[in-house]
Amino acid sequence: MTDRSLISRPVPSRRPCLTAVLRMAGLRPTRQRVALAELLFSGTHRHVSAEQLHAEAHSSNVNVSLATIYNSLHQFREAGLLREVAIDASRSYFDTDTSDHHHFYLEDEQRVIDIPSSAIVIQNLPQPPKGMNITHVDVVVRVRKSRG
Repeated sequence: MTDRSLISRPVPSRRPCLTAVLRMAGLRPTRQRVALAELLFSGTHRHVSAEQLHAEAHSSNVNVSLATIYNSLHQFREAGLLREVAIDASRSYFDTDTSDHHHFYLEDEQRVIDIPSSAIVIQNLPQPPKGMNITHVDVVVRVRKSRG
């Protein structure tokens, strides 16, 4: 009698699912977009910079320029597939968890981690300009290791 759990089975590709997700988001599922979506959305939610994703793509033999990575990340954000976490004028991370929540930015590690939305209470928001609605409030709490 053979143990069927020891028989190796191919892992089904997520490519058809991701292709459908991209189409539903209004994006043409190009080879590069699908490959980047596979890198971004396989596994748990995470925060990634364009440079980090470019390095991952290179390690996975996905031939894509950094400019294409930036363009794709912004297109994914505009389509609602990612949230952008702006740390400063020159540094953004992209979050695969699009639910309402906030972030710690670990300055020493240049890393972003989640803060549950229930951990911060936002009060007394100003009225938005006429004809506009508040879509969400992003709180980024910058932290670094204590010295001493």
